[in-house]
Amino acid sequence: MTNIFITGASGWIGSAVTDELLANGYSVTGLARSDESAAALEAKGAQVHRGSLDDPDTLATAAKAADGVIHLAFKHDFSDYAGAGHTEHATVEAMLTAIEGTDKPFLLASGLVGDVTGRPFTEDDANPNHGPDSMRGGSENLALGYADRGVRPVALRFAASVHGEGGDHGFVAVLSSIARQHGVAGYIGDGRNRWPAVHRADAARMVRLALEKAPAGFRAHAAAEEGIPTREIAEAIGRRLGLPTASIDPAEAADHFGWISTFFGFDAWASSEKTRKTLGWTPTGPTLLADIASGAYDA
Repeated sequence: MTNIFITGASGWIGSAVTDELLANGYSVTGLARSDESAAALEAKGAQVHRGSLDDPDTLATAAKAADGVIHLAFKHDFSDYAGAGHTEHATVEAMLTAIEGTDKPFLLASGLVGDVTGRPFTEDDANPNHGPDSMRGGSENLALGYADRGVRPVALRFAASVHGEGGDHGFVAVLSSIARQHGVAGYIGDGRNRWPAVHRADAARMVRLALEKAPAGFRAHAAAEEGIPTREIAEAIGRRLGLPTASIDPAEAADHFGWISTFFGFDAWASSEKTRKTLGWTPTGPTLLADIASGAYDA
C-alpha cells in the first residue's frame, strides 16, 4: 500500500485530500501539531507524525520514510507574512533534499496569481515568485527546480476560494464576517476583477489525480470556475445575509477589508483546461455562489 505524507492533513483542504486518498486505497501519514489534530487523523484511519513547520528536520524524516509527499500546510500569519514565507521555503527545501534522487512525487500547495493581463492565467505561465523573501517563500519555483534532480514535483495551484459547507475559514468566510461587521457586503471599485473557485471535494479529487498522473514539473490548476466577478460574490453574500451591497473606493479598501483587501483586489482569472485534459479531471461540485446561497458561510 502506497503511503503518502501530508502536511496540513487536518486542515480544510488537507482533511478532504486525506479522505480522498484513504477512500482510494492509499495509506496516509498526516502531520499533527496538536492532540486534537492527531485524534482527528487517527479516527479516519490515518497514521500520525507529530511535529510542526517550525521543525523542518522532522518533516524531512517523514518525507524520506513515505512513498510521496503532499505539502498543504502554511503558516497563515498575516502579522508576520515575511516570516511565514521564510518558514515555507525552509520546510520545502528540507523535504525536497530528503527525497532527492528517489523519483518520489512531491506535490505542494500554491496559488492562482500571476503576471498576466487580458487573458486567463494558465498552467504554462510561470509563478513570478522566487526566493524566501517572495510570496509563499517562492516555494513553487523551488520545488519545480527539483524536476531534474530525481523528484517528481507538482504545483497544486488552488483557487482563491476552495469552498464547501462547514469548516471553511478562508477568504469568503472572512468577507462574510466583514459584511456582518460593517452592515454592508462590499466589493472594491467596480467589482469586475475575478476570483476563481473550486469546491473542496473537487479540489481533493484533483490532488489525487495529480499524484497519480501529473508529470514532473506540472502546474495543476484547481479552478472549476475560472473567474467570478467579485461584485457577484459580494451580491451573493449580501442576499444571503440580508445586507445591502456597495462599492468600496480602492483608497478606502484597506480600512474596510483589512489584510484581505490586497487579495480581494486581484484579478485572478485562471484557466484549468490543461489540468482537465492531462489529469482527466471533471469538477462536479456546487458553484461558489450556490454554496453562499445555501448558507455555507452563515456561521
